[in-house]
Amino acid sequence: MGPLFVSLIPFIIGSAVVPIQIIITILLLKSPNQGLLKASAYLAGMTALRLLQGLIFGLILNGGGSTSVEEESGKGLVVSTLLLVLGILLLITAYKQWRKDDDPDAPPPKWLTMIDGLIPFKAFGVGFGLLLIGGKFWVFTLSAIGTIGEAQLGQPASTIAYLLFVLLAESLILLPILFRLLVPNQSKSLLEKTSVWLTEYNRPIVISISLVFGLLFLYQGTIGLIQ
Repeated sequence: MGPLFVSLIPFIIGSAVVPIQIIITILLLKSPNQGLLKASAYLAGMTALRLLQGLIFGLILNGGGSTSVEEESGKGLVVSTLLLVLGILLLITAYKQWRKDDDPDAPPPKWLTMIDGLIPFKAFGVGFGLLLIGGKFWVFTLSAIGTIGEAQLGQPASTIAYLLFVLLAESLILLPILFRLLVPNQSKSLLEKTSVWLTEYNRPIVISISLVFGLLFLYQGTIGLIQ
């Protein structure tokens, strides 16, 4: 599973280091009423959609149990196409951020102003909806599913690999929640500073990540299609 994990690292990092999802988590944790519960519900919403995607698209992309050359070639074509699309999307995001245009996958600004008034059920919906409308999140997840399928690990190991992907993709959301749970008093100041820093440097972070991974996925997708 080692080589597979190396292949999944770009999808894990790309899914995890999206500043807006971390900012929403911190704002929920800072909420005066049920902050920890709201942030946990938000994380649960994201997890629910990823598990649903894994269940549905894992069967579509990797189902059937056949290992014929034709089907393996078809799976490779799907993954390469997804990588190419993801690379293009990320480069477009980098360009838009450089031109100071809005990222089409970012939630509307009013979401940030409504955080304090959210109940846990609505926080669950925000987590679910953020991934549902985020095109890049979809391609990251589908590419990870396709890559796991190509590894031909068998159903139990493939399931474990995908669950590990989900856990690591959400690690930067899970960590502040655990930090708030374990050391609630000390966490307030650090979460506040982190939120301010992410908000201030959101644009250069997005540009850097989108440019690096956009070029990487564009290269990988192109090589996969022409081989």
